[in-house]
Amino acid sequence: MTDSRDAILERIRATTRGAVAGSGAAEDFAALARPYARAGRLDTEARLRLLIDRLHDYDAHVAETSGDSLAGTILTVLREHGQKKVIAAAGLTAGILPQEFEFLDEREAAVEDLNDCDGMVTACTVAIASTGTIALTHGPGEGARRLTLVPDRHLCVVRAEQVVETVPEAFDRLAKFATRPLTFISGPSATADIEMTRIRGVHGPRFLDVVVVR
Repeated sequence: MTDSRDAILERIRATTRGAVAGSGAAEDFAALARPYARAGRLDTEARLRLLIDRLHDYDAHVAETSGDSLAGTILTVLREHGQKKVIAAAGLTAGILPQEFEFLDEREAAVEDLNDCDGMVTACTVAIASTGTIALTHGPGEGARRLTLVPDRHLCVVRAEQVVETVPEAFDRLAKFATRPLTFISGPSATADIEMTRIRGVHGPRFLDVVVVR
């Protein structure tokens, strides 16, 4: 067992040494053929419609609004679902949250608050129209990972300029966050057992509300 372990570790060290010494690994990776589509062709409106259609396919609730009406739309969504105790991600841009609603700041939320709250509100970094996926880098306004995994309901604000058509475009935008823990959300958390019984909320929120800002 020890000999096998040592052999594996030595192979890793050799590979690492080669990369540091400029073995050409990065150049070889950059030279790989990438025949798949790396850029979308849809205009802004078509891209947004595709994202919204995909979100509906995943059983997410979608509300469309303008920047001026964003806070009011969030308030409407929260009230529609009877939410009272809602945690707001630290660092959300001023003006996003409605003044008529009292939010619990993420920085003041204890573990117990994550378990018994009605939901949370975050922003995002990018959304992929073709897959209906929202990506969080957990910077300002996007919450720590625990905030986006424990509460039962997630309200996420997605702005039109954050929506790209293809996965490669999204990863180009996420490249500078490569060392951060990233969270990719494609609808409410759900899984199925061997009998294909669908269960929600196993590894994340059971409900996803997306407010798309045009």
